[in-house]
Amino acid sequence: MLKRLILLLMISLFSTSFVNADDDFISHYEYGQMLYSYPRGVSCVECHGESGEGKVIAEFRDIHSKQQIIGPDIRQITLEKMIQALNDYHDIMPRYYLTDEEIKTIHDFLQEKYKRMNAKRK
Repeated sequence: MLKRLILLLMISLFSTSFVNADDDFISHYEYGQMLYSYPRGVSCVECHGESGEGKVIAEFRDIHSKQQIIGPDIRQITLEKMIQALNDYHDIMPRYYLTDEEIKTIHDFLQEKYKRMNAKRK
């Protein structure tokens, strides 16, 4: 009898905590981070850096001088420009075929990460 009561109590507690759990498996920020890190197999991080700050992709020397291919800083671009950039074809950047909602999630992630980084500096 006591075992049944304990089992019933445990099931009741588990059910209550399960029902009251957040609806989302991961947060909006975490989803944006995931999309930024691995949107369709080629990471944004490789060219735009961990926080969208931009970085050198490759360096080479031509007959005149040393050249660099640089992924631009994308931390301060507007959502509209990001949507346009990700929907256009580029010589270097692959086309990811992300939805506008996915692009917004990446944009939100970069904006929030930028705010958090600046808050730590103060």
